[in-house]
Amino acid sequence: MTDGAPSWLDALRWKLGMGPDEPKSDAPDTPAEVVPWKRAALPESGWRVSWLGHAAFLLEGCGRRILIDPVFSDHCAPLPFKSMKRLAPPPCPLAEIGRVDAVLLTHTHYDHLDLPTLRRIGPEVEFVVPDGHADWLRKKGFPKTREQEWFSSDELFPGIRVTATPVQHFTARTPFDRGRGICCGWRVEGGGASLWHAGDSGYGPLFKVIGERLGPVDFGMIPIGAYAPRWFMEPVHMTPEEAAVVFAETKCRRAVGMHWGTFRLTDEPLGEPPIRLAETGTDGFFTGKVGESWRVD
Repeated sequence: MTDGAPSWLDALRWKLGMGPDEPKSDAPDTPAEVVPWKRAALPESGWRVSWLGHAAFLLEGCGRRILIDPVFSDHCAPLPFKSMKRLAPPPCPLAEIGRVDAVLLTHTHYDHLDLPTLRRIGPEVEFVVPDGHADWLRKKGFPKTREQEWFSSDELFPGIRVTATPVQHFTARTPFDRGRGICCGWRVEGGGASLWHAGDSGYGPLFKVIGERLGPVDFGMIPIGAYAPRWFMEPVHMTPEEAAVVFAETKCRRAVGMHWGTFRLTDEPLGEPPIRLAETGTDGFFTGKVGESWRVD
């Protein structure tokens, strides 16, 4: 578990409005725009990266389709709580994606690890999780699960290598299993290009280390949302301004902002993160629409 991660008592204080006052924003409280995603032939070279909402991405390249943190359910919670309802729908039915070769999971929070979605994908797929979670996922019916420690690298398929990268976050499914294992991001290399999904994280010195050890990266996926109130979220979620620093420190050539506009997890308006990111003036770091794809060559 990350040092300084908010406690359940802190969470109760937040929900009861007992924390410090923070400035109010007049940004639009609108979900991310959604455009239909349509399956196409796998690219003959490089990768096609598609945003499926929140932290979910489809990576297509080297003859493979890899999903990261797929969530196709209507809620990101153990029960269909109204507050956890999906506000930006998936850009396509899960079946439209076609054959999935592997799933990379960053941690076990419900907005990143959705068991109903994983069961629809099927147990025959390769699952890769951060250290400490493989036994749990195998018991849930996914026997082809393996785990990696931070900075460990493994050949996922011939010509495709994945490396687990550190994050500043924590993992839990219930009040009783915090710290079961680590959380991570994923670097994917193959087809002459490198991709990096940063996972879920607060800002910290670890990103400079990632850049020094693994940079540069051709295309990044970096979280920019779920950051308010800062007294509660600062240890585990970064602001758009901090994400812009991460973009530079990890030596990304291009990156898309994620982890915003799909679920109402925190207090900032849903449409605020892309506005604040644009105000940083960071060339090459942009936001898109759910269902949008980008070529990485």
